[in-house]
Amino acid sequence: MKPGESDITSPRSRNNRPNQNTSVQVQGSRYINREIGWIRFNRHVLDEASDKRHPLLERVKFLSIFANNLDEFFMVRVSGLQRQVESGVLEAPPDGMSPNEQLAEIHDLLAPLLEAQSGCWECDLVPAMKAEGIEILPVSALSDEERSILRAYYEHEIFPVLTPLAFDKSHPFPFISNLSLNLAILVRDPSRKEELFARIKVPTDLFPRLIQIPEQKPVKNRSKPNEKYVFLEDLVAACLDRLFPGMEVIAAYPFRVTRDADFEIEEDEASDLLTAIEESVELRRIGSPVRVEVSSAMPAAISEMLSVKLGISPDMFYRVEPPVGMADLMQLYGLDRPNLKDQPFVPSVPSSLEGDADIFAEIRKGDILLFHPFDSFSPVVSFLKQAAKDPDVLAIKMTLYRVGPNSPVVDALMEARDNGKDVAAMIELKARFDEENNIGWARALERAGVHVVYGLSGLKVHSKVCMVVRKEKEGIIRYVHLGTGNYNASTSRIYTDLGMFTRDHLIGADVADLFNALTGYSRVHSYRSLLIAPVSIRSGLFERIEREIELHRKNGGGQIIFKINALVDRDCIDILCRASDAGVRVELQVRGICCLRPGIPGLSENIRVSSIVGRFLEHPRIFYFRNGGDEEVFLGSADLMPRNLDRRVEVLFPVNDPVIRRAIIDIILKVYMKDTVNMRILDQDGDYTRVRPLQGEAPCNAQAWLISHRGIWHEKARKSSKKK
Repeated sequence: MKPGESDITSPRSRNNRPNQNTSVQVQGSRYINREIGWIRFNRHVLDEASDKRHPLLERVKFLSIFANNLDEFFMVRVSGLQRQVESGVLEAPPDGMSPNEQLAEIHDLLAPLLEAQSGCWECDLVPAMKAEGIEILPVSALSDEERSILRAYYEHEIFPVLTPLAFDKSHPFPFISNLSLNLAILVRDPSRKEELFARIKVPTDLFPRLIQIPEQKPVKNRSKPNEKYVFLEDLVAACLDRLFPGMEVIAAYPFRVTRDADFEIEEDEASDLLTAIEESVELRRIGSPVRVEVSSAMPAAISEMLSVKLGISPDMFYRVEPPVGMADLMQLYGLDRPNLKDQPFVPSVPSSLEGDADIFAEIRKGDILLFHPFDSFSPVVSFLKQAAKDPDVLAIKMTLYRVGPNSPVVDALMEARDNGKDVAAMIELKARFDEENNIGWARALERAGVHVVYGLSGLKVHSKVCMVVRKEKEGIIRYVHLGTGNYNASTSRIYTDLGMFTRDHLIGADVADLFNALTGYSRVHSYRSLLIAPVSIRSGLFERIEREIELHRKNGGGQIIFKINALVDRDCIDILCRASDAGVRVELQVRGICCLRPGIPGLSENIRVSSIVGRFLEHPRIFYFRNGGDEEVFLGSADLMPRNLDRRVEVLFPVNDPVIRRAIIDIILKVYMKDTVNMRILDQDGDYTRVRPLQGEAPCNAQAWLISHRGIWHEKARKSSKKK
């Protein structure tokens, strides 16, 4: 290998990147701290929970997502900062904040957000649900009959599985597992007038968090349903006399511990990667504590005792109004109340792919673009099912990152193997928080005879690629599907993602080389058409940004548009600032974390950063370069983060079909950049301002527009095909 070259099997460090001569002197003013930027993004999710334009249960869903996002943030990001502090290895990010400074700022920023979260629930959502016949009540507010019903349910169902754990000189402090909901209980021994402490784990893994009270006397002709619920921990607390007979129960306070869940697998030392992953999943349960959520009513003496016994500092405690652990509120979204949710819609299917259409024949006519969830995911499943049954198909190769349960994709791969096809699946076991699910699918596929590859040492395989090898009259043809999202039928209904079918020769050859690198010992140092990390995405994007700068200097009109999930990488920020300084207009739509500080005169004044948080989670990555009028568009799986560019296998693929390219530029990107409902603009102080329509201007909700105009990109392609 020549100096400066790389291949897909070796992750790249910052020291062996190709010299693009793009680095500029680091200036703290151009960078926003990553963790602070993430908190501001999650605040947008909380804002959606407070937005009365959304149906009621959609708002509850956003509140649950906000809480779930925080759980993962603490398990992964905050735990990493705390490990730096404990180890003394303090790595300052580009913005210059030390780990201690970041932890302090995180605590300060979250305090008002947690207060707003509690206020949204208690003062807004709970009364609104009551008005719709969904009541969330404390046990103390129930009638005698209702309490009797719940008591009987408790006795027969819940009581047998509860285990009170005392804490005194003869009982060690009990272990508190990750994200478990607990009650800290104070009891008094009447004979000795002594206060004692005990802990009970609330069995949320066995019972719903919200227990419905059966209605005893249904009311006929009621205009609205009347459903009543109590929280499981409230029911347990109301029945503590059964667990502590002969003792006086003084009080019970809910609390929850979040633990470090970010474990690196020592792959060089692991003889079996699958076993190593299984062991690391178990470690999540017992990782070091990084956060303790406690009821605001908990006395200081108890929280101080928990602090000592858990071995953590008081500033890792967060006092919140009940309920503790609001991620569980997603249960309410499962209620059968369609009037309280977004109006459903039927995703589009290209007319050429409806019914029993021959998908291979349609791909031979030209590339096909799918935009989920506005387009159905069913053509992707049909592509695999037809391949599984087609006698001319020889092989199927596919990468799987987050598959989901009851996967029709996996079913199709197993059917293909049953029909004698050669099937290879690259399943990424290191997909965080999906490890157990992926291990199960890996074993099922292996039992079916599929060639299963678990990943590469030191790299996560995050690319979304499927290749079908077919024998035709003209020879062996590779049919390829590439996408920006996972092969997951469930998330395809709630994530926006782009996918493309093609039989382009160069793309097919590149995908074949990629799979050879993933499954064997092939070392490919360059690709014909695709940009692939860690080999060429960084250098390929930088070359195109440099080209945009040069063309703008010669002819003007330089423009770059990136629609991505995150912008963190320092070198990417630096070169985008260079483009801005040269006069190139840079439009960045970054759903989540953006560490680039826009609008700074002489540095980033030509950069606009926006973010859209709406009904669907924005997930596609689109890279547009005006290129002097010869416009270029790439789609793919990579965000502009060091991990994506240097430590993952990612794929960006070109949109070569001119009609599809124009549809992306003129329809998809255009409507997103015009949004005046869900868009927020990032300012140079790191704060976001919601965009509002101008006076007399009709609001533009990009996602709603795409629902009402779904399939318009297929219509454009069909008309273009007829003209030809």
